[in-house]
Amino acid sequence: MSAGRNVASVREQVSEAEWQTRVDLAAAYRLVALFGWDDLVFTHISAHVPGTDDHFLINPFGMLFDEITASSLVKIDLSGKIMLASPYPISPAGFVIHSAIHAVRPDAKCVLHTHTVNGIAVSAQKCGVLPISQPSAFILSSLGYHDYEGVAVRDEEKPRLVRDLGDNMFLMLRNHGLLTVGSSISDAFVNMYLFETVCRIQVLAQSSGEELISIDPRIIEGAKEQAKKATTGMTAGALNWPGLLRRLDRADASYKT
Repeated sequence: MSAGRNVASVREQVSEAEWQTRVDLAAAYRLVALFGWDDLVFTHISAHVPGTDDHFLINPFGMLFDEITASSLVKIDLSGKIMLASPYPISPAGFVIHSAIHAVRPDAKCVLHTHTVNGIAVSAQKCGVLPISQPSAFILSSLGYHDYEGVAVRDEEKPRLVRDLGDNMFLMLRNHGLLTVGSSISDAFVNMYLFETVCRIQVLAQSSGEELISIDPRIIEGAKEQAKKATTGMTAGALNWPGLLRRLDRADASYKT
């Protein structure tokens, strides 16, 4: 039995809105593991708790992503205080990064951070994300960069982190990894899917040794409007999330507990 299944259900202790957020966030953790983007216990996804000003949910530190359940998620406030008893602590680095963003970006209902091989490889390149693929146009239209300052455990880094994110949806943490935000958990997840895909394409394209073709900057400027048309007015997250949940349910539906 996984660690997550040993945690008592909190469904009767939270609102219906919080429970649904817990289920969706646990699903996001499981999907990150399913897609191979996890890094043992060392990255994090957080989500704002509906009906609160400063509470958010984050992973129990020490639990693998494919073990996380709705009930095992830890509820904390912006000071790091645990708001509902949990047998697990939270990641100090996860708290610094996620509390910084939730404090200043009320539109960022979900914050997702990864340490994938492709993401770190591109984050170490001075050029950053290159305009060489269709998905790169969407990333480049809303991308910031944050220079590496060591493991993110110091509050002093928060102002620079939020400055570099600005009002963007994508942040490349130099020499570190990738970060996305979204107005929903589904949007943050699909944003990360695009970000990871862009980095994988770039690494593969560079490995060919051939000269790469860049996309016209004018196309990148219109990428956001093009994306709306391509998804028929829905967000990419809303369009893809039901199918992603069906895929996850076929693999293991225990995240809902």
